[in-house]
Amino acid sequence: MRLRLVSTAIAACLATSAFAADLPSRAPPVAPIIYAPAFTWAGLYVGLNAGVGWGDSGGVIVTGPTAASSGSLGGGNGDGRFVGGAQIGYNWQSGAIVYGLETDIQYVDTGGDVAWGPYTWWGGRGGGDGAYFGTVRARLGYAFDRTLIYITGGLAYGGLNTNPITGNSTSNAGWTIGGGVEYAFTNNWTFKVEGLYVDTGEGRKTETFVNPAGGVLPAGVYTATTSGGGGAGLLRVGVNYKF
Repeated sequence: MRLRLVSTAIAACLATSAFAADLPSRAPPVAPIIYAPAFTWAGLYVGLNAGVGWGDSGGVIVTGPTAASSGSLGGGNGDGRFVGGAQIGYNWQSGAIVYGLETDIQYVDTGGDVAWGPYTWWGGRGGGDGAYFGTVRARLGYAFDRTLIYITGGLAYGGLNTNPITGNSTSNAGWTIGGGVEYAFTNNWTFKVEGLYVDTGEGRKTETFVNPAGGVLPAGVYTATTSGGGGAGLLRVGVNYKF
């Protein structure tokens, strides 16, 4: 009798174990691992920028028929003027090296106005009413993940209006060089700080004019020469949207 009871108990335990093994597992499912794509600077982008500019044209040196009729006129440097515009570009990336092309168009208020003083009868040109310029530049940089440090340079065209003799010139071509830092605060939006030196070919200019007899200054031939090269420095910030 005792042996029969033990055998029955063992058989019941084995049956219970087999039944439990057949039940489905109640362990929670493991969620799939999703890897976020690595950030890349490659691709097309567009953006806006704004900043300040200053011209290096300085003033004007006037040489008259006598020492008394000659003079040096200040102004014309256009310091602290507004600059703003838009840009579009495309980047390629190989490892940490980022390279690309960018073009922009800018409004710039680095006016070349000068106080002409006793020479106002000549109708000296150059106003502070602003002008425009554009650039087509190559960019080369090194990326620290979402931070890009770069240099840039290329063609500049248009007119900076920094030359107080030529005034508003919009038909010149020159060069530009600079650099900046750009940071991607999302996968699509970036913020940059950039400095450029732009020379649109206005250069140092000389004009000749004649003062007829009967004026305050002696009659004769006068020349006016700008004291600077006609370029401009720019410091600007911008935002880009990367597609």
